Parts: sequence; structure tokens; C-alpha cells
Amino acid sequence: MELLLVVVGAIIVTALADRWGLQPALIIVVTGIAASFLPGFRTPELDSHVLLAVILPPLLFSAAVNFSFPTFIRNIRPILGLGVALVMVTAFAVAAISAWLVVVPLTFGGALVLGAIVAPPDAVTAVAVGRRLGLPKKVMAVLTGESLINDAAALVLFSVAVAQVTGSHTFITNPALLFGYTALLGSAVGAVLGYATLWIRRSLNNPALETVQGLVAPFAAFLLAENVHASGVLAVVAAGFVVGSGTLVAGYQTRLQERYVWNSLDVLLEAFVFAYIGLHLRFVLDDLNEAHESLTSVGLASTIVLAVVVLIRPLSVFVMFGPWLLSQYRDRKATPLAPPLSGRSACATTDTRSPRSGKWWSAIDRRPLSWQDNVVVSWAGMRGVVTLAAAAAVPVTTASGEPFPHRATIQAIAFAVTVGTVLLQGATLPLLIRRLKLAFSEGDTGEDREETLKAERVVHEAAVEVFAHFRAHPPDGIDPKVLDEIRHLVARQSQDADEMPSPESHTLRAEVFAALYREVLRAQRASLIEQRDLGAVDEEAVRAMLDRLDLQEAAVSARLERRI
Repeated sequence: MELLLVVVGAIIVTALADRWGLQPALIIVVTGIAASFLPGFRTPELDSHVLLAVILPPLLFSAAVNFSFPTFIRNIRPILGLGVALVMVTAFAVAAISAWLVVVPLTFGGALVLGAIVAPPDAVTAVAVGRRLGLPKKVMAVLTGESLINDAAALVLFSVAVAQVTGSHTFITNPALLFGYTALLGSAVGAVLGYATLWIRRSLNNPALETVQGLVAPFAAFLLAENVHASGVLAVVAAGFVVGSGTLVAGYQTRLQERYVWNSLDVLLEAFVFAYIGLHLRFVLDDLNEAHESLTSVGLASTIVLAVVVLIRPLSVFVMFGPWLLSQYRDRKATPLAPPLSGRSACATTDTRSPRSGKWWSAIDRRPLSWQDNVVVSWAGMRGVVTLAAAAAVPVTTASGEPFPHRATIQAIAFAVTVGTVLLQGATLPLLIRRLKLAFSEGDTGEDREETLKAERVVHEAAVEVFAHFRAHPPDGIDPKVLDEIRHLVARQSQDADEMPSPESHTLRAEVFAALYREVLRAQRASLIEQRDLGAVDEEAVRAMLDRLDLQEAAVSARLERRI
């Protein structure tokens, strides 16, 4: 009953926040904190395995399905820097400072457990804000890619740190080998399951069943990988990439249906997660009282850890990407006659990528982010569901049966860091984006129009090729005038759907029309995907054009069915 109330309340608050133009995540957290102190309210408590195995997989899978793998590879350098290196730096920085200051008596092992818990940012809020305000596409790609892999790095480090404190053993004792094993095997399990999903989907030919199968895929990938001690996170991401790249195998009805199902599920789960964060404040305070921990000491330690988490990201981003910015600045100084470019337009017009040689590393985008983009990336460090789940997963006892040292303190600090980053960074990120003039502008609109025109040219050229082949190899047994009429009807597509022959009727004219119409759509979709993967057309423009083709096919099919 409590869970149902939380879900309903979170949906209501989300609707009100959208109506008022506010950030739902912030309003939900604040409302949850206030609700946790209502008399008689019982905070719902979920096992950490439920949070990881039920909440996380669909969120990751949805992001991966809608994110092209070639785009991930093009931005692999900043993604790995933020998703792996920065997670490790943050964890060890928190551990070193927490153990050194001795505000709360944590050993280095216990402090490393805390560091691993608070290290991975949850980019859900940052990506949602960036998409609404219109961040540069490269920044969006970096933030999305980071969110897909940073959880895996943090959870591996967490398991190693917990094993060290409890005196138990991990599956593989060497941390580097453990991470390599979990990453490679997890990715392999996810890829195999993704291809299996596509193989099954080809034989279903039922939009409802295909959608249900898609909903099952992330949970299956996560559980299968975890059962062989691999990374369930990377298994879900790999499965999402495979299913997303093979989405053209499904019919337009399945794609349209899945799009709305996943969007709805994302809204529901994100609202629940932020409500769960807010509602846990009183629960955390009760645990501290039962453990007889000093609220003052824990509050001071939480403030210090929050400061470390917030500051270490900008410092690390500057260290990782600063040399690129300095090189960019020196290049501009060396060419004073060149017209000044904004950070955004510079990234959009200067392409320093090497020519494609067929090797995957030749596709890596080596263009630096502008300093404005780096500032936004460095401030997008809100914590979320993985931090909560990892905190709840801290064992109650060690291998010897003793209580886990300062478990309640670690969980309280993790909760404070999660709420603090959501309220501090989440509230100021939109203002920062606007002040840096990275929100929608005339230049952005022009750039988007250019990408849309590119996508339209790709679609037109693909159709022209199919028509040329149709003209050169006409089907037998049908009048040339009828063939020409069919070609013009297909070219006009949905505008003249009432004049089109029914694909379900068994006349030769109808069969030729249906075959040509479907071949044009197939070629257009395949050409769009190819140009996207080559980096010739922006992913957002390709996705929008694919949506238009699906809606166009749906409109034509619906009008034909009504006419029949």
C-alpha cells in the first residue's frame, strides 16, 4: 500500500511541477522529505537488490536503446574518462579525506566503501534538463554515455571495498582482473541476449508480444549477467545497444508502441526514485539514533564529503580536458585573422577527426569540448538510484559476525550527498546553462535546420535510388502507365492515401504498390541509419526523421484500413 501511495504521489507532483515549469526531480525530493515527517507515515523500504534489479535495468536499457553505439564510440574518450577514471578518483579522494579528517571514526576501508557508494553520478536529471534546454549534442552524448558505464565501475569497486572490510573474498581477488572479467563477460552476455531478442522478434510479427519481449530483455540481461558474476549494468547497456541498432527489424507499430511505453516507464521510475530519496530522511535519522551516532559529527562529515564530491568533478574535468582547451586557445591565437567563434559553433564547424580507414578507432571524435561545455559537464554530478542501492547493500555484519563498522553513518552520509547534489546542482544547472548561453539560440536553430535538411536529402536520395531500380527492372505483366502511376502514388505517400490501392487486396496493381512502398521505406530507414553511424547526419535529426517515417506509414495504413 505504501509503495502505491508513493507512486501515485510522485506522479501527481511530477504533473504539477511540469504545469508550473519547475524541475520535477527537485520538487519530488522536497515533497518526499516533508512527507517523511508526517505522523503515522511509514516509509516504504526496498531491498537493495530490488532497487538494482528492478529500477536500474529499464532506465539503462531505455537510454541505451535510444543512444547509437557509433555515437558512443565517437565520444569514447570523454565517456571513459568520466565514467571510469573519474569514478575511481572520486572514490579514493572521498576515502582519503574521510579517513584523514577523522570527523567520524572510519577506517580507510570503510571510507573507501563510502567513496564507492557516492562516486557514480546519475545523469538522468542532467540529461533531462539538457534535452529540455537544448545542450549541444556532443555534451548530451558525453553525459548519456557516462551514465551508461559509471555504475559498473562504482559497483565493482564497492564489492572490493566491502570484501576488504568484512574479511570475505570477491569472485576474483585482483581488482583490475575483476573489473575486466565483469566488464567483458557482462557485455558479452548482454550482446548475446540482445541478438536473441532480435531473432525472436523476427518470428513474432505481433506488436504487443514484441513490446512485452522488449520489456523483459533488460531484466533478463541483468539477472543472467549477475548469476555468472559479471556486470549486470554493462549487460543491460550492451543488450540495449544491440536491440536499438536492430530496431528496423520490428514493424512501425512496434517501434511507435515501444517509444511511448519506454517514455512512460522512464517517467514513472524516475519519479519513484526521487520520491524514495526524499522519503528516506526520517528513516536515516532513526537508524542514526538507534546506532547512537552523533548527528553533529555525521552532519559535519556529510558536508565535507558533499564538498569533495562537488569539487572533485570540476577539478578532474579540467585536468582531463584542460590540455585540449589550451591547445584550442593557442590555435586561435595563432590565427588572428580568423573570425571569432563561440565555443558551440567552434565545435560544430571544426572537424579534426582523421579520415575513416575502416578501423573503429578512426571513428573517435577528437574535437575538444568548449570551456562552456566543460563547465556544464563538470556541474552535472547529481547522485541517484545507484548510490541509494549501494548504501542499502552495505552488509549488516562482517564475515566474523561482528556488526559492519559505522554502517548507519555510511548510509546517512550517502543519503545526504544524494539529496545535496540533487538540490544544489540540480537546482542551479538550468541557470548555469542559460548564463553560459548554451540554451536554445538562433545558431542552434539554424544548425538543427541544417541537420534536418541533411536527413531529408538522405531520405529523398534513398527513394530516388529505389524508383530508378524500379524503372529499370519493372515487374512483369503490368501496363507501363500503371507502373508510372504507382511510382507517383508512392512518391506522394500519405498525402493521397485515399487514392492508393489496398495492400491487402490481391490484384497485381495492389501487390506492386505495396512492394514498392515498403521497399522505399526500408531503403530510407536503412540509409538514415547508415549515415548516422558514419557521423554524416546528427543522431537527433535521424531519430526525428525515423519517427516521421513511422508516423507516415501509420497514417497511410490507418487511412487504408478505414477506407476498406
